[in-house]
Amino acid sequence: MRILVTILTVIMILGLLAIVTVVVIRFSSSPDPMRLPDKITLPAGATMTGFARGGDWFAVVTEDGRILIYDAGSGALRQSVTVDAAQR
Repeated sequence: MRILVTILTVIMILGLLAIVTVVVIRFSSSPDPMRLPDKITLPAGATMTGFARGGDWFAVVTEDGRILIYDAGSGALRQSVTVDAAQR
C-alpha cells in the first residue's frame, strides 16, 4: 500500500510539472501583443462605442452607426460601413 501511495504521489507531481510546463511554453511563445497606432483619428463628431481587431486591421464602432475599419500598421482609414437602424 505504501508503494502505491508513493507511486501515485510521484505521478501526480510529474503531471503537475507537465501542466505548468505547457502553460509556461504556451504563454511565452505567444505572438506579439496587439499593436495599435499611437493615435487614431476619428471623423468629426464621431464617438467610439466599440472596438474589434483582425489580422491586419482594426475596427471602431461609433455612436452614429458606423464601423470604421483602419489598417493596423499605418492607422489609415480603409473603409467606412454605415449600419442601418433596425426596424421596430
